[in-house]
Order: sequence, then C-alpha cells, then structure tokens
Amino acid sequence: MSLYAIGDLHLHFNSRVWAESQLNDPVWKDHELKFVENCNKLLNDDDTLVLVGDHSWGKKPEQCEADLDYIRRLPGRKILTRGNHDKFWDVNKTEALNEKYQPELNFLQNNYMTYKDYALIGSKGYTFEGPFYLNREGVIIGWDEEKELHANGLINRESRRLVKAFEMAEADGFSKFIMFLHYPPTNILEESSIFTQIAERYDVKEVVYAHCHGHERFHDSILGEFRGRNYRLVSGDYLNWVPEKILD
Repeated sequence: MSLYAIGDLHLHFNSRVWAESQLNDPVWKDHELKFVENCNKLLNDDDTLVLVGDHSWGKKPEQCEADLDYIRRLPGRKILTRGNHDKFWDVNKTEALNEKYQPELNFLQNNYMTYKDYALIGSKGYTFEGPFYLNREGVIIGWDEEKELHANGLINRESRRLVKAFEMAEADGFSKFIMFLHYPPTNILEESSIFTQIAERYDVKEVVYAHCHGHERFHDSILGEFRGRNYRLVSGDYLNWVPEKILD
C-alpha cells in the first residue's frame, strides 16, 4: 500500500486542442500508452494515485468523458486535483463530480481526503509567471505589474481555499498533512511564498506540485528539502510518465 503522484496528463481523446510544443517533444509521443503501461507495472489495487491537475484538454464535460474514463481504469484509488487547463471543473462542480464518479475517482478541492493517518490537502494554487523583462544578459530587470496584481488576487483566493481545507482536517483530528498544488509553490523570483508559509504553519511533510514542462522549466521552483519540508515536482514529462512514490 503506497501513495503515488503525477500531474499534467493533458489527455485529449475527445478534444482537438493540443500544444504545438508538446507535439514536437518526443517525451509526449504516445505518452498515454507509456503511462498506462507504467501504472500497470507499478501500482496495485490498494495503492493511491494523486493526479495533480491538467487532466484533460476538454473544455466541456462531454469532451472529458473519455479522458476521465481512461483515468478511472487505472489501477488503485485515484484522487484528482484541479489544474489551470481543467476547464470542465470549477469549484462549484466538485461535489457533483464526486457524486458522479466515486468510488473510482475522487475530486479534491475545498475538502480533504485521507491516506493512512495523513490528511491530503489540495488546490490548484497559483503563481505569477510574468511576463518578465530581460536585459541583453538575460537578467530580469522588470515585469508586468498589472498582471502581477491580478495574479496576487488569484494567489490569495487559492491560499484561502487551502487554509479552509487544513482547518477542516484539523477539526476532524488530523495533524499530519501532505499538500498538493498544481502550480509550483514559488515563481522564479521568489525564495518563499504564501504557499510555503502555509506548509510551514501546518507542518506539512511533503509539498507536491506539477505544471512545469520542459527542461528549461523544471527548476523554476523549489526542489528537495526546504525549511523542513520536502518539495517534489511531479509533472508527467519530468517523471517520464512514471508515478512518483510519496509515501509507503
């Protein structure tokens, strides 16, 4: 019995939207076949797999049915968090999605789920991604302050959602936590953020995130031990479609 995580499957069985950069990157070729093969080798029915956002390119529920059925057929218990491309799922639909897809799929947002004596807390998160302005040497000398202001509003919203879920779990007696974000916890300008502060406030042992694609983006945020927590990037292309074990 183990806990695994991976993000950014970007499935598109019933939708035609696809990123040109991913089409041209060999790691994405037949990635859905590689992923199923790896899951069948690695996971047992008593394992838990957390899928950390960006499940489907479909914008409407009917465009996501085949993608969610693909996830449903994977071995083990499946828990899904929201990503920025999951247009089929807004916060108000979480309860309805759980009613429709449980027990095969569990949607984690404004709630918490459990693994052994841990509470699993998840939200999309957010971070300011620019645009950043560079000088001739490639050093950042400025950024779009209007877009940063907009990003800060989303960051505050997502942080409130996380705190609400932590408070729910604490009220039910949990004191051990793992936190899942889709966006990285910090951007390239930050050494810490409100999300790292939340992780420290609740003594989170593992912070798991995705969203960062391509070798040039894999080190945009914290990797490894930072201020007593372990930070893991689990984007599918970073892991080469092999789910990462988080806990036994």
